[in-house]
Amino acid sequence: MTILGIETSCDETAAAVIQDGQKILSNVVSSSVELHQKTGGIIPETAAREQSRCLIPVIKESLTRAKITSQQISALAVTTGPGLIGSLLVGVETAKTLASVWRKPIVPINHLQAHLYANWLTPNQEKPKFPALGLVVSGGHTDLVLMKDHSKIKWLGGTRDDAAGECFDKCARLLGLGYPGGPAIAAAAAKFKEQRIKNKVKLPRPMKHEDNFDFSFSGLKTAVLNEVKKLKEAKQFKEVNLNQLADEIQEAITDVLVTKTKKAAEKYDVKAVVLAGGVMANLRLREKFELTIFNSQLFSPAPALCTDNATFIAARAFFNYHPVPWQKIQADSSLEIEEVIKS
Repeated sequence: MTILGIETSCDETAAAVIQDGQKILSNVVSSSVELHQKTGGIIPETAAREQSRCLIPVIKESLTRAKITSQQISALAVTTGPGLIGSLLVGVETAKTLASVWRKPIVPINHLQAHLYANWLTPNQEKPKFPALGLVVSGGHTDLVLMKDHSKIKWLGGTRDDAAGECFDKCARLLGLGYPGGPAIAAAAAKFKEQRIKNKVKLPRPMKHEDNFDFSFSGLKTAVLNEVKKLKEAKQFKEVNLNQLADEIQEAITDVLVTKTKKAAEKYDVKAVVLAGGVMANLRLREKFELTIFNSQLFSPAPALCTDNATFIAARAFFNYHPVPWQKIQADSSLEIEEVIKS
């Protein structure tokens, strides 16, 4: 089965062609990050306008790279939520139109669930076995889920306030490091490592040892704000101190994510730990997971497949194939990772 995936949940415009849920025939992403860097964050209307301009060319390019025509597509898959409603509508309405014109089935996809399926797209690698523990960590979401099979996903815990990626962005803004925050903080932290200066700053690891699977990063953000104020008052708001603070921010966030995930994996005795989401492109986080001893197999996608793209949208559609008449498909910005799924 050859599925064309379409993804426009946030600021990326993406289309991909996937064969049998595992083989990438094409993967095209048009990013508007340069537009959002000018404003220090995503302006929803700007993102949606750019997606309206780019989506059809991106879809055409994905078919061209896959060396197929629309007639050879078995079905379409499109992100229906969660995300920015304007952006979602661009993808959903385009996909519905194509499904009608091409007379092809269409599968609505939950973006958060789909992130996990980047782990089914790594060639020459054993695939995750169930039950599996999934961690989705991105700009707007930090969730731990139990995957009983492809159709049963149970939410175990998630963020009570700021998600990990959101915390990276907000802390980077406090440090004046720009947008997106995750890569900016990682780059500053790398400079600190190179400088070999002892880190005197110690930030909190919120909820790290609490007996639940929830996350909270707003307190960390407040702690960073307080440290920045101290540095400015002491006239020490300089690069070396910023790099030091960036390193500790990265260490704090990654410590919490790894500790909570390990605890959940042990409690539910899973066969696989499946990592996903844009924050999983962070090399320090990947390193910590790889150094952690799990009683189950650990899976993480290539960094390029962690950030938003359409490959995992199509892959999710293959493994949970439930087409819906195009007339009934609606964008839903408030979708949660656990939802009622037809079995």
